Order: sequence, then C-alpha cells, then structure tokens
Amino acid sequence: MGTSATGQEKGAPDADNRLLSARIADEIRRSVLEGDLLPGTRVGQEWLASRFGTSRIPVREALRQLQDEGLVVLAPNRGAWIADVTSQESIEVYKIREVLEPLATAESVPFLTRDDIAEIEAAVERLERADRVETYIPLDRAFHLKIYSRAPMPRLLRMIERYWNSTQHYRRWIVEDTLARDGFPFSDPEHLMLLEMIRARDSVGAASIVHLHIRRTRLLIEKMAASSPDGRPSQKRRRAQ
Repeated sequence: MGTSATGQEKGAPDADNRLLSARIADEIRRSVLEGDLLPGTRVGQEWLASRFGTSRIPVREALRQLQDEGLVVLAPNRGAWIADVTSQESIEVYKIREVLEPLATAESVPFLTRDDIAEIEAAVERLERADRVETYIPLDRAFHLKIYSRAPMPRLLRMIERYWNSTQHYRRWIVEDTLARDGFPFSDPEHLMLLEMIRARDSVGAASIVHLHIRRTRLLIEKMAASSPDGRPSQKRRRAQ
C-alpha cells in the first residue's frame, strides 16, 4: 500500500499522524489556556494543515480531541471555533463545580502522597509570588487539579477538567479584575487554608474550603456580568485575554 497523502486521507491515522495530532492539540490547547486564542475565534482546518505542513487528518483528530476536552466546538460543514460560553452558562458551570470539586477533594486528600503535598506546597508558594496574569493562571490551574488528582474517580476528574476548560476565559477575567484592583502579587487566604487542611489530612475541611472558593468566584462572575449590557466580558477585557 502506498503512503501518499491521498492514501492517508482514506485510511485510519497512522502512528506519525497520531503524534502530529497530539502536537497540534497541545499547541492549540496552550494557546487557548494562555489566552492567545480568544473564545469564538474560528480555527480553520486548512490553515492548521498548512501551518503544520500536514494533511487534514491529524488536524481533524486534534480538533476532535479538543472538542472532547471542552476547548473547541465543531459544527458539520461550518468548521471549528474556540469554545465560548455566556456569563449565564459560566455561572451554571460554576454551580456544578461547587458540587463536583469538593467531592473530588474529599476523595483525593486521603490518597495524596508526601510528594504530592510537597508539590501543592510549592504551587502555593509560587502563587503567592506570582506577579503576572500569565504566570498566575496556569499555576492556579495546576494547584487545584493536583489536589483532585488522587481521587479514584476518573470520570469525575475528566468532567472537572472539561468544566475548567470551558470557563478558562472567565477565570482570566476575574484574575485581571483582581490585578487591576489590588495589584500583584496578592495572597489568597483560601489557598493557604486549603493547604493547611491538606497537611492535616482533613478531607471534610478541605472540601468545604474548595466549595467556598468556587462559590466566591461564581458570585464575582454574577456581579461583574450584571454590569455588562449583554452579560459578557467587555470587548476590552476579552481582547486582553
């Protein structure tokens, strides 16, 4: 059998295509999570194929993976877009997270290793010193997802990560607003209290703090959305993401 581009288009992706697909997905994911690709941005398959010097097979596979993660929306015969949610949708997601993430915390804390806790402690120290939004956002994400990581509930963890992805730009919005008001670096007492509960292996206490932490952010989104005519971040803020 041949290995021409035409032959590849008709068959299943080979190992090289899978590796390239993973690389494309990684780059798009990074661009979304770092705020370089804004919600609602169209992602053209032909443009991606040209950029990576490949056929559209690995591009399509990458976009499907990102759709599963909640980062991309695919529409038949219309293309792909970076996922966007309205303020009301984001508020709904945060209400769901208020239930899911305390559960993941309670299930995970008993199984966290000493190395896990050391990693969480280091993340808090870096968060306390962070002086840029671009530094704070990925550290905050890594800190929380590490806390949940030992929960023996893989479906729950996948759901949580998907919800984090779908509201990424609202978290950036909140952090940017906090920076504009208080400046960096700033200390989050809830992070510090959560760390103390984890050190004490207090699953119930840690879960309670996670619930309050997410609820506080959700209330901020509700307050800020009420000041926007269409219930969404202003164009100025959205460009800053």
